[in-house]
Amino acid sequence: MRLYNTLYKDFEGLYVGYSAVAVILTACLGAAAAMVILMNGHDFIQMAQLFIVLVGAMAYLVSVLSQMKAKFVFNALILSLALSSILLLINVWMRY
Repeated sequence: MRLYNTLYKDFEGLYVGYSAVAVILTACLGAAAAMVILMNGHDFIQMAQLFIVLVGAMAYLVSVLSQMKAKFVFNALILSLALSSILLLINVWMRY
């Protein structure tokens, strides 16, 4: 919890800069996850995984664009990065 609080305070202090960098990071990681998911096929399971990745990434992007509170934006960033990373790793493991 101390790591979370430290990262949040840093994010809150430089909200605009970190938000801009995190938009690029979220978009790149989400695109990589989407690519690997679709490389495994086009079945219902892959489409559900793709939906989850897109919802996570869009939740973060919408929270930044609508200028929500820094705490909500930070939590949406963590959720987006976690969802994309987990599904990326699962699909890479399934592919290779």
